Order: sequence, then structure tokens, then C-alpha cells
Amino acid sequence: TLQADSCTGKTVDAYDVAVVGAGIVGLATARELILRHPSLSFILLEKEKELAAHQSGHNSGVIHSGIYYTPGSLKARLCVRGATLAYEYCEKKGLPYNRCGKLIVAVEQEEIPRLKALYERGLKNNVRDLSVVDAKGIREREPYCRGIMALDSPYTGIVDWRMVALRYGTDFEEAGGSVVTEYEVNDISMVKESPAGSTEGMNYPIAIRDTKGNEVRCRYVLTCGGLYSDRLSQISGCSREPRIVPFRGDYLVLKPEKHYLVKGNIYPVPDPRFPFLGVHFTPRMDGSVWLGPNAVLAFKREGYKVYDFNIRDFADALSFRGLQKLVMRNITYGIGEMYRGVFIGAQVKILQKYIPELSLSDVLRGPAGVRAQALDRDGNLVDDFVFDGGVGDVGSRVLHVRNAPSPAATSSLAIAEMVADEVESRFSL
Repeated sequence: TLQADSCTGKTVDAYDVAVVGAGIVGLATARELILRHPSLSFILLEKEKELAAHQSGHNSGVIHSGIYYTPGSLKARLCVRGATLAYEYCEKKGLPYNRCGKLIVAVEQEEIPRLKALYERGLKNNVRDLSVVDAKGIREREPYCRGIMALDSPYTGIVDWRMVALRYGTDFEEAGGSVVTEYEVNDISMVKESPAGSTEGMNYPIAIRDTKGNEVRCRYVLTCGGLYSDRLSQISGCSREPRIVPFRGDYLVLKPEKHYLVKGNIYPVPDPRFPFLGVHFTPRMDGSVWLGPNAVLAFKREGYKVYDFNIRDFADALSFRGLQKLVMRNITYGIGEMYRGVFIGAQVKILQKYIPELSLSDVLRGPAGVRAQALDRDGNLVDDFVFDGGVGDVGSRVLHVRNAPSPAATSSLAIAEMVADEVESRFSL
């Protein structure tokens, strides 16, 4: 729809619903909404030149089966359903994937009770085909891996999540949705009063402006901002918490002549004392094998290199009490992660517990990803959904997805169903 701006007289594009942020969650949700409501007009706004440029294009590429999560939790349900939907979607669209499986390997006796508890958890979450294997079973599946016991999850797979996300975008456009890139939103506000006798402004009362002065009008806004979800919330007058703190994960890669060492995903038994999962072996769709990642505070929200720095992002993170508390509770772990990021021999030493044949000369520094970790003011990692609307005229027409539960790529189609339900109930679509 085109409508005239009451002040300038210029025409402005107007839509029923605008979705801000074209990562995998924004793309999946925009797709779900337009398929449910083909008679409404939708626009998807993205600040980068390309879609799925950040977390959606910088991840391990794993289709998770849902073992780790608390039984009955939203996270568990979404992951298990999301994995099923992801495989069905890839089949339907002809997208390549590989159900190569995963072993969660115990290398120390003390890890066995935790491994058995994980198995019980996986069963309660209805994870498919899960079994416990002994040292011989580990070698049958991964000839170069050593361990005393493992969980075998053959339903775990790998896929290029960026390719999947771009396909969601294609579906959205084919259903009639509009996509605008290089549109960095910096203001979401009510349109000023319409000229006397006109109801145009009231039909599309929200104006979304970008850093170049462009404007789009709409009735409702959904933001899926990932690494910027807290700032998008703030500009529309909503709360800044939970705050996003960026953590960078640096991967190593196996040299091609050593790819034979790894067949499927090999993961450690998670240690509940630490906030992140630990390093693992991950085969990729392009034939490469990634090892890692570590987890260190990133000094820039989209900083994929060690020396990337942004003063606002850095000050934002360090001044937040939640991060200060998290750091103090995990100081030794944090220093260890930084050390392993600089001295890759220390990371290789951990990996050798699983594949003793691995040596420092077999690995190279690889890519990095940045995780948008939502933190509350007490320093707790927020790992479930956080939706945020606001009060007043703007707030009642905006829904922010402040945090989407990890693993968000695996869960993306299930998350989209849930976000679309929330949009429908809040805005009475």
C-alpha cells in the first residue's frame, strides 16, 4: 500500500506487519505468518546487504536432537519438534543434509553418572533412537575416538543453516512478502496526527525509520534482532533487559588429510559447573571438520576477529552488572577459555582426550561465530523465550523476540509457530 505523508506529501510504503531482522528466526517467522495470513501485507527489514549474515551464517551447522534440555521445558519441546520439521523441510525442498549422528563421550569415570542422567533426560524428551554404547561401541562408530562410555544419537545431523534460512526467505517472497536489505532501523514511533479529515495515519500508525532517513509505515511490528534485540527494544520504548552480551567462539579446522579421523559429531559430557558446552568435533556439509569452539567475551557485537573492537559494545557489556556477576562466578573458566583461544595447543590437548591421534600439526585456525547471549541482572544466562511488548501506543503494536532458545536454528520452524501464535494473540490478526 502507498500512503501520503501528512507533512511532506511524499508517498510512503505501508504494510500490515513489518518484521525487523532477517536471521533464521525472523525469516522462519515471517514465512510462517505470511503462509497463515496470505491476505495481509508483510515486509521484512534487514540492516545487512544479505540475509542470514550473522548467527544464522556463523554456526556449527548441527541439527540437534534435543538431549540436553530440561524435560518438559519449552526448549526441549521446540528442539525435538524443530529437528523433525527441519528434516521434513529439507526433504521437501531438496536441500542437502547428512544425518551423520553424534556421540556424547565420557572419557573419565566421574562423567558416567552425568552421561546416564543425560540418557534419561533424552528419553523423557522423546529423542529418537538414543542408546548407550561401551568403549567397543564407540570404536565401531568412530574408529579413532576413545572413551569409556557414550550416548549414541543417530538422529543428530548436519546442514548448511544459512542455505536453509535463505530458502525460508525465498518462500516468504514467493508468498508475496517484500524484503528490503541495507535498512538499519533506528526509530520505531507513532505517526504524527493525520491531516484533518484523513484516517491514513490511523490505518498505518507505526513509522519505522532507518539511519538513511527512509521510512516504512505499518500496523504492527515484530522484531527478531538477535545480537541487537535489546537495542531494538530500547528504541521503541521497551526495557533493555535482558541484556545481550556477545560471546565469540573460535573454531579450529582439521587439515584435509586428517578428515578421516572424524565421521560424525563427537561431543563432551557437559560440565554443569561451566556456562558453555565445551569443545567438540563437527563435520560440515562441505567436507571440512571444525573443532571447538571456545567461548570468550567479544568486544564487538558482530566481531568475528580477535581484535575487532567497538567502544559502545565494549562499554555496554562491561558496565552491565549481570556480566560482572557472571565473570566473577566463572573467572577461572573464563581465563582458561581466553588462554585456549590464544594458545591453540591447549585446546588441542583437550581434544586429544577424545582422539589421541590428533596432533597440533593437524589443525589450523578456523572461522568464528558470535553468540547473542541474553543475561539477566543477576548474571544468569537466559535460555528460554523472552517476549517483550510495551505500554502506550507504540508498545501495544510492537512485539520483540528478546531471546529465542538455543539451538535456534534447529528449532527455527517450531519457534516460528510459537512466535506466530504470540503475534496473532497480541495483535488479534
